[in-house]
Amino acid sequence: MREAVTQFKRAGLAFGHGTNNARDEAVYLILHTLKLPLGELDGVLERQLSASELLDVRAILRRRVQERMPAAYLTREAWLGEFRFYVDERAIVPRSFIAELLHRGLAPWVGDARRVRGVLDLCTGSGCLAVLAAHAFPEARIDAADLSAAALQVARRNVKDYALGERVRLVQTDLFDRLAARRYDLILSNPPYVNAGAMRALPREYRHEPRLALAGGRDGLALVRRMLAQAAAHLRPEGLLVVEIGHNRAALEQAYAHLPFTWLETSAGDDYVFMLRREELL
Repeated sequence: MREAVTQFKRAGLAFGHGTNNARDEAVYLILHTLKLPLGELDGVLERQLSASELLDVRAILRRRVQERMPAAYLTREAWLGEFRFYVDERAIVPRSFIAELLHRGLAPWVGDARRVRGVLDLCTGSGCLAVLAAHAFPEARIDAADLSAAALQVARRNVKDYALGERVRLVQTDLFDRLAARRYDLILSNPPYVNAGAMRALPREYRHEPRLALAGGRDGLALVRRMLAQAAAHLRPEGLLVVEIGHNRAALEQAYAHLPFTWLETSAGDDYVFMLRREELL
């Protein structure tokens, strides 16, 4: 583990695909490769590795350094809380502050989870938020929508893994274009929101992810503008729109000074996810 941390720091790796530092990344990759429980580091630190185990561990650490591949793509898995998702290069690595909000059932904004009957996950990618929404709202039918057919193949696998095929419908569409007149109690989205300047400066790790899932136009708000213009027509009375926008809060509030955004508290603060009711969008 010390060897891995030293290598990662020396190589100047970028993190953010499940861990945010060299030590946690090393622990995850080593325990995963050795098929050991991810939460039980202390009990195995003194373990003597066999020659084959050592080769396997060093191989994945070497790939992380040389290829600058996100750990999730190396292990073909990503975790949001206690939920494990399959992932590969066809879809963005699952990571969203909306996951934290769904773990809490979007309380207090949603009072009774069983009254939520329809949810739309726009830009679903791997389908992770659709799966979490299905667990948070047990009576809801979920539409998981994405422009990328390749990403939807990954989402299909995750929906199948959680046996949600009867409740989660996958839709290939450019935002609302192929959703006709469908209306929902809740629309969730973690859309592409990286602005043009930040896209040019992305570390190599992030360049392994589909550009379509990251690039949000000049100011990062290209898709958000379309959502704000169209979402009310797809929300039921008192329905909620919840969108993650990265570091674009100031730009959004300047562009839409007339909208009464509610900023939701996450582990990183209250600058990253906004909520609007249908009536506020109107």
